Amino acid sequence: MHILITGGAGFIGSHLAERLLKDGHQVEIIDNLSTGRLENIESFKDHPNFKYTVGSILNRNLLESMIARNEQVYHLAAAVGVKYIIENPLLSLKTNIVGTDNVLELTNKYKCKVLITSTSEVYGKSDKLPFTETSDRLMGPTQISRWGYAFSKSIDEFYALAFFREKKLPVVIARCFNTVGPRQTGQYGMVLPKFVKAALLDQPIIIYGSGKQTRCFADVIDVVDAFIRLMEEKKCEGEIFNVGTTEVISIEDLALKVKEMCNSKSKIEYMAYEDAYEEGFEDMMHRMPDLTKIKEYINYEPKIHLDEIIQRMIAYYEN
Repeated sequence: MHILITGGAGFIGSHLAERLLKDGHQVEIIDNLSTGRLENIESFKDHPNFKYTVGSILNRNLLESMIARNEQVYHLAAAVGVKYIIENPLLSLKTNIVGTDNVLELTNKYKCKVLITSTSEVYGKSDKLPFTETSDRLMGPTQISRWGYAFSKSIDEFYALAFFREKKLPVVIARCFNTVGPRQTGQYGMVLPKFVKAALLDQPIIIYGSGKQTRCFADVIDVVDAFIRLMEEKKCEGEIFNVGTTEVISIEDLALKVKEMCNSKSKIEYMAYEDAYEEGFEDMMHRMPDLTKIKEYINYEPKIHLDEIIQRMIAYYEN
């Protein structure tokens, strides 16, 4: 099968491309390298069934030429990372909304099946755990930049479902919860790679806020496998699925675990959100997905647990 991945030089996109190549598909990617990196695809960029293009999904003509020759599209291109979104609010909104509109219009034109990646951020500040796909959402004020990401990805979901209902476009929506693994960078605010890098260098491990926030970290291998199986199952079309794990840990305990597993001499320090990001910054205290639906549809069960995830990341950064 001929498959296009937008954002394919990113952390998740590169793992997805690598897996699809191993499965025997013809794979091409487009990435503007704002947060993606060519080194992520270095190990397979010369594969005979692989093509890559440095470009933007906002370039509609370029995007059309690529979608026209593919049968499936995995749409991962987006502005990601709290730091990047706060520093680039206008471009982030345009990429996430206009870019996704381009993808949906063109996949509909060429009758391609498409997976839209969304995020647990769409649940906002709700504290009714675990989050189900039909949970009510509680958003922060529009004056706080970080909520622009949650709003833009929510609009992406509305767009995708509208195309499914009106145009019968075969679309699947995957809401990711804290996907982690090798190739992920802490440059844009991702917490686990930041902790691992700091611990390996015996530098201070910086926790933003109280550290009592809890998260569920899913390995990229499990997430990529879920994406592919969601695309293979016809009954998933027109549906939204949480993708992640229910193994929960506080950020404070995560820092302690990483320090111990790295045999690190790092000190653990705390920083106020306002000092790290922007005045008035808000975070979600707890995030946990309800995985009942995805288990029912594709029998999804995450296989890689947190200690193994951290060990894989330590090995990656040591190398």
